[in-house]
Amino acid sequence: MGVRHAVVAGGGIGGLVAAVALSRRGWRVTVCERAPVLSGIGAGIVLAPNALRALDSIGLGPEVWAGDPLLGSIGLRTPDGTWLSRTGSSAMSSRYGPPARAVHRGFLIDALAAALPPGVVRLGVSVTGVDDAGGTAVVRTSAGDLRADVVVAADGMRSVLRGQLFPRHPGLRHAGEAGWRAVLPGVGVPARSAAETWGRGERFGIVPLVDGRIYVYATAAAGPGTQPADHHAELTRRFGAWHDPIPALLDRLGRRDPDPVDVLHHDFYELASPLPRFHSGRVALLGDAAHAMTPNMGQGGCQAIEDAVVVAHLLAGDADVPAALAAYTKARRRRTTRISSRSRRIGELARLSHPLAVSARNLAVRATPRAVTSRALDTVLGWQPPPGPAPTVRA
Repeated sequence: MGVRHAVVAGGGIGGLVAAVALSRRGWRVTVCERAPVLSGIGAGIVLAPNALRALDSIGLGPEVWAGDPLLGSIGLRTPDGTWLSRTGSSAMSSRYGPPARAVHRGFLIDALAAALPPGVVRLGVSVTGVDDAGGTAVVRTSAGDLRADVVVAADGMRSVLRGQLFPRHPGLRHAGEAGWRAVLPGVGVPARSAAETWGRGERFGIVPLVDGRIYVYATAAAGPGTQPADHHAELTRRFGAWHDPIPALLDRLGRRDPDPVDVLHHDFYELASPLPRFHSGRVALLGDAAHAMTPNMGQGGCQAIEDAVVVAHLLAGDADVPAALAAYTKARRRRTTRISSRSRRIGELARLSHPLAVSARNLAVRATPRAVTSRALDTVLGWQPPPGPAPTVRA
């Protein structure tokens, strides 16, 4: 059998990890990315231990996540600064192995692209459909047709290929929240611990990145299409009186000199219901295309990385493609459905706004034994990549 060809629709994190993993398993890979450049638009991502293990299993180690781990305490606070729950990073490391790192998405995208052979990524090329009949699939793109032995649909939460494969699925639903994201210079701002602060229907998160910058995000209960006229003014109104260093971070966010900070604003969406499967014939869906979830557990990107590593592992060697993709659905659907459901429940708790409901929620969080919290995290962070020989890293 000659070298088999994989076409990956989408050059985001999940698509690029799949491309690297398949390439290192002996596949010839083409990544079609509709944007003119690869970009991890203005935000951070926390690479949790499960994602770091997945990356390491395909030979992507320090070049992707080098730098200091998250330091100090990680947990939840109230607007006056009181800790609702707190776990030391050293305790997390001793339990789960590699301590979490937070990196800029652009840094991660660049590192993944650099790990690919030359010519793999085709920019400005959209995948518009797949004809999957017979021994190969025909991938319809804006630059012409491609033949592939397997197609990896990593084309995001509004996946064109998901819509083609599952036309009766209800698709996305609004999750009842909107969010802001920004990356700030870290100089002079004492924010070296990661924490999320919960108020009444509002949240503010602080995550130090390995490069010294600070990733901040905020959420608020909102209907679809809600757009503040001035994002900085809205954030200051909502969070300006919260505990330190939030006021200093908002002040930095509002400065126009020397370099203004871009603030991203977006509605939260998730799949209205789980897909019946993550494959069809020679097409596999991964990441948001397969299981778009709310960001409340910080696992969206991590689960896409897991997906990519698993599907490449199952497609190694001379594996029968349809059978391997059926095994991929079996390996991934239940896990991602549970994590998506848990993330949804966390969002529902965070959106509580009535004072009595908020007080009861905070009391319940404080009263939850650490051992119970740890056991709940074990199923997410304790995930191990599939066993097998290390992939070949091409010089």
